[in-house]
Amino acid sequence: MLKLHLRFNTRLTNRIIAIVFICFLMQVEIQPSLGHPVDRESPVVKAVLKVSPAVVNISSSYEVRKRVNPFSGFGLDPFFENFFKDFFDPRFERRQQRTSLGSGVIIDGKRGFILTNAHVIERAGTIEVVLQDEREFEAQIIGADPDSDLAVLKIDSQEPLPVIEMGSSDDLMIGETVIAIGNPFGFSHTVTTGVISSVNRSVRAEDRVFHDFIQIDASINPGNSGGPLLNINGELIGINTAIYAKAQGIGFAIPISKAKKIISDLIQFGEVIQAWIGITVQNIDARLADYLNFPRKKAIMIKAVEPKSPAQSAGLEEGDIILSIGNKKIESVRDYWSAKKTYAAGDNLKTKIWRNGKIKTISVKTKVFPLTLAEELAFRLLGIKVEDLTTKNRLQYQIPARKGVVISEIDKKSYLANIGARSGDVIRRIDDYKIKDKEDFKKAIIKYRQKNSVVLLLQRGDQGYYITVNIGG
Repeated sequence: MLKLHLRFNTRLTNRIIAIVFICFLMQVEIQPSLGHPVDRESPVVKAVLKVSPAVVNISSSYEVRKRVNPFSGFGLDPFFENFFKDFFDPRFERRQQRTSLGSGVIIDGKRGFILTNAHVIERAGTIEVVLQDEREFEAQIIGADPDSDLAVLKIDSQEPLPVIEMGSSDDLMIGETVIAIGNPFGFSHTVTTGVISSVNRSVRAEDRVFHDFIQIDASINPGNSGGPLLNINGELIGINTAIYAKAQGIGFAIPISKAKKIISDLIQFGEVIQAWIGITVQNIDARLADYLNFPRKKAIMIKAVEPKSPAQSAGLEEGDIILSIGNKKIESVRDYWSAKKTYAAGDNLKTKIWRNGKIKTISVKTKVFPLTLAEELAFRLLGIKVEDLTTKNRLQYQIPARKGVVISEIDKKSYLANIGARSGDVIRRIDDYKIKDKEDFKKAIIKYRQKNSVVLLLQRGDQGYYITVNIGG
């Protein structure tokens, strides 16, 4: 009896062992179909899974008005071609509806803020945002800055929105792995990987130059624009931009550390507010450095201090050599502008200077350039004073235009006076800034005050003239 019981227990044990073994084999065989094994979830896969819900598809539709010049077949001077673009009969135009595709990333889930490229939503009439879970929203533009190619959109959602984790682009390493997510050519949530090829790249696109870009070896195509560039931890380190048409096998991204101040301004003001210091600077070459007995061969020197400016109040003087701003060493005008753009109005700039052989640190509290000084600045740069268009001055000067500002006074020694501009001429545009009234004129003067030159569109009667004016920079 005892032997029979032992035999029965042995059989039962063997059966249990067999069943466990079969289940184990089945588990091993079935496991691949249940999901990715843990060891296949590389850091790239984890980063993509983490961030993808916050990446959005952006489509914007806009109307294109193609102006048909009825005189194009008569071989007119190119000037009249340009003139026709600004003074035309609306009957001579064709309208077409076009759609632009791009990407974006949610940076604030509570308020529904989305970061993208400015050129993605340029000229947009309506903007549609689609999330990874196929939720669709109509977005509104909070602010856009063409100079940095960044824009902030807003969508309203009753449910929480996924959000990306902000990283830093201050400590990027050449060769480190990066991940780009976007919608190239409409292919939603396409992932590409590469490495950082270089930093602080300058890229020329159409009529402007972008500085301090991150260069990567992953291609950035139309539709990728506005999508996130991630580090291996899934943190946002840049915004991809497809502004370089000749790029093949390379891509560029806007560093997120540079973008943070711009994002803050766009959300708060709807535009980028430049921190006003009030100095004009120039590069120092080896020859000038020797003349000044300056020990370094690269630096910048203050060549002018604006009156009533933060720089004047802080004690900066013409001839001071700037060595650093904050923790950033300054060796060129480009370094100065790069450092300055990271500060907001109201910040204190610890500026280390070299003056008469001695090094000292001066703290400059930046401000917003006041509109009240814009008219004085305009007279100093352009030699003119302006007024809003009124019924009185339109009759006085026989002005057909209803938008713009009229020159009310002109310095006889100015460049504009020397080429024949006079009181009664109307300014319709300064560079790409359309002038509707005196407030627009002031804003344009402040915006472009640091440029070497600006292009004015002057109107006299029915005639329009494009004039380039040097303002010093």
